Amino acid sequence: MKRTFQPHNTRRARTHGFRARMATSGGRKVINNRRRKGRARLAPSIYKK
Repeated sequence: MKRTFQPHNTRRARTHGFRARMATSGGRKVINNRRRKGRARLAPSIYKK
């Protein structure tokens, strides 16, 4: 059986990235809550080594 999580950086950024979050009102709420909490990473992004 194929597993449900098949990681892809492009898909990760498109669905959970910063711009995807800012596109909806709920997403903007998420970003603001994470800012308020003082998170180092507001949205998952692809980090180069």
